[in-house]
Amino acid sequence: MRKIKQWTAMSLAAVMAMSLTACGGGGSTGGATTAAATDGTTAAAGETTASGEQVELTFSWWGGDSRHAATEEAIKAFEEKYPNIKVTPEYGAWTGWEEKQSLNILGGNSADVMQINWNWIESYSKGGTAFANLEDYSDALDLTQFTPESLELCKEDGKLMAVPIALTGRVFYWNKTAFEEVGVDIPTDLDSLYAAGEAFQAKDPDMYPLALGEYDRTILMVYYLESKYGKNWVEDGKVNYTEEEVKDGMDFITSLEEKHVIPTIATIQGDMADSLDKNAKWIDGKYAGIFEWDSAASKFKSALEGSVNKAGQEFAVGEFVKMGDYNGGFTKISMGFAVSASSKHPKEAAMLINFLLNEEEGVKITSTERGIPCSTAGLKILEENNLGDPLTIEANTKVMNYSKFVLDTKFEHNDLKANPDGVYYKVFGKLSAGEIDSTQAAQELIKGVTETLEG
Repeated sequence: MRKIKQWTAMSLAAVMAMSLTACGGGGSTGGATTAAATDGTTAAAGETTASGEQVELTFSWWGGDSRHAATEEAIKAFEEKYPNIKVTPEYGAWTGWEEKQSLNILGGNSADVMQINWNWIESYSKGGTAFANLEDYSDALDLTQFTPESLELCKEDGKLMAVPIALTGRVFYWNKTAFEEVGVDIPTDLDSLYAAGEAFQAKDPDMYPLALGEYDRTILMVYYLESKYGKNWVEDGKVNYTEEEVKDGMDFITSLEEKHVIPTIATIQGDMADSLDKNAKWIDGKYAGIFEWDSAASKFKSALEGSVNKAGQEFAVGEFVKMGDYNGGFTKISMGFAVSASSKHPKEAAMLINFLLNEEEGVKITSTERGIPCSTAGLKILEENNLGDPLTIEANTKVMNYSKFVLDTKFEHNDLKANPDGVYYKVFGKLSAGEIDSTQAAQELIKGVTETLEG
């Protein structure tokens, strides 16, 4: 099973000491070659077009408004540099995105360039045939900017299905203004988390210190179990926790509802919002905390700061909430860029990826919209120009210094995390509704995860 080793945490732990090595590390001696320039010298990857012919590419990604705006700006810059290449963007929010894109990938109708989740390599590459082998286009995409270890994590059947964009993990974020209004400290351990729930309820029954959807609850439950028991969630292709231990995790999630730390799933669904960052209760400070990927928090910050009803709210990165003797949480490759195997212009598609990840103009524009870069060149550009969202930098540094557990490649499998039919959504939805108890929830979760691991 493909796993992220401890090198991932170590490689980015020093990120914001500005002596960053990240998963780009030093220049590797990987298999990248360079394109010969017309004067007989060597040109850098991506500096020449394939033929100068008129080329049309499609480029798909998901994210928030700031990522969309930055990526569209980068596309315009790329088109100016290569006037013969036209790029058509296809983007949207995460909700329903994987389901749509998986059908496109498996049906051979995907975009030329795709932003993909790391687990899509295993789930949708069809044994290494759905995506182009990017090592075949190393004259257009400089692979020496990525460590061999990070590239190895993106291979299937020995073929490089994608290049890693960034490493990420989950961290707590808080509406500092809401906590000050309630008059309670931002949580740092379980006792202060429960105390916050009590204080928020006393202030306003519609206010909660934390809000979690079904998938968020899964990740927080695993964080709790890792903190308490000190084990990876999955080990050697099997769930690494007993039914009794998982029941303990389910009881913990239930306790968060009972102690008014989080709203029920029914309450969140009743808010009628597509995602939490678009939920009016988040925007107006009724929900005061999230447990979110460090590469995805900017949309929550923007939504909060854009509130019409409650101006001046402050969004802050919190400390990890201590829940046991161990540091819970895992890191993973947040996402990658892949090229469709059916693309008619794979070299130009690889050039676009190189522009976004390795070239100064593209890196400056997209900055940390997709996290702290894995590319050595990209990281150096941000460092030298003092660029990057300070919030993302702070959060990523905390994650890489704290979280050391391993994420299995099928944790994010669509059979588990699809909304509303995935195992996570079904189990935690029924648990929240009182349709099953913690023992049944543990049994159903273990059964669903096991079937996916074996499938």
